[in-house]
Amino acid sequence: MLKPTQLATIISALLLLSACGEAEQASIQTPPIQPIDVAATPQISIADWHTYTTRLSSPNEVALRARVTGVISSVNFKEGDTVRQGDVLFELDDRTFLAEVASLAAQVKRAEAALSQAKSESARALRLSKQKAISTEEVDARVSLTAQREAELDALRASFKAAQLNLEFSKITAPISGKISFAEVTQGNTIRANDTLLTTIVATDKMYAYFDIDERTWNSQFASVTEGESLPVKLQLLGRESQPVMGELDFIDNAIDDHSGTLKVRASFDNRSGQLRPGSFARVSLSSGEQNDRVLIPDRAVGTDLKNRFVLVVNESNTLEYRLITLGNRYGKFRAVESGLAAGERIAVNGPARVGPGMPISPNSVTLTLPDNIATEVVAMTPSDSSQGLN
Repeated sequence: MLKPTQLATIISALLLLSACGEAEQASIQTPPIQPIDVAATPQISIADWHTYTTRLSSPNEVALRARVTGVISSVNFKEGDTVRQGDVLFELDDRTFLAEVASLAAQVKRAEAALSQAKSESARALRLSKQKAISTEEVDARVSLTAQREAELDALRASFKAAQLNLEFSKITAPISGKISFAEVTQGNTIRANDTLLTTIVATDKMYAYFDIDERTWNSQFASVTEGESLPVKLQLLGRESQPVMGELDFIDNAIDDHSGTLKVRASFDNRSGQLRPGSFARVSLSSGEQNDRVLIPDRAVGTDLKNRFVLVVNESNTLEYRLITLGNRYGKFRAVESGLAAGERIAVNGPARVGPGMPISPNSVTLTLPDNIATEVVAMTPSDSSQGLN
């Protein structure tokens, strides 16, 4: 049987072990508080940009075909070069055209001589008729012959002019200035008038971007815009998002398409540098210029939960809260928040990378610095991109 002193010692040891176990378990269950970068969301007044996808087109494109049938004797351009209007691109064997011109020239001279003789005889007949030395029928015949000779000469002169044009058309020139494609037909081949495709030329000094704006957006943002107003448009090529090209809106269609509920507009861009090509995929952004208050957050602060976008908001007890948000435009490394977040609320700057909702944190306050040119750094309109010409 244990003595009272031994029993007390055993009980004290058991109580001590129990307390140590509980403390160890509590230390395991309670995670350490992490220091997290936290910033208050800024708000600025900024113009809304609307972005649409399209493909560039040339203001003038020519599928070059010959006006006469013949055999190509030479090709006078380097494929892919820039040509000027009037440059001789193809030459046809012109011997048959020269022969036709020479033959008709001779026929014209013969007809001119015949007409001269007919006029002389007609004048003589008129003088003799006054002296009653020639019959009326003979006078009428000579006058009629003169008219026939005049008609014959006119017809031959028209044929001669057509032959001269055919001779001229044997040298096929560039109808516009622009970049030329490859030769579809080469030296020695026979081509048919108005049928055989020789090559194509596209004007490259300017590029057009046609796109459709939905009726609701047009009426709310651009209804006051007229064709005479120079509305700036920004263009970004695929793979060159950091180097936009500035242009302007220069065409507004005269009616809204009742099938799609959209209005077709066009932006033009100067292309003297030659960096824009017809058919290129492009993203165009335009703004009505009206300023609106927008809350901006770093792009890295946004988390994704299936189809939802969220941020982690720091409450008064320094605990993270899950907050659904609706995103708008991207401005450089920042995103506009359309709903779900107010200006001045504190958020986890680096998003849900190491933390999650319900976690207590040790906030490390940082300041979000917006670049001076953030108003011109619009990259994309996420929820309402209009896609066209993407096949």
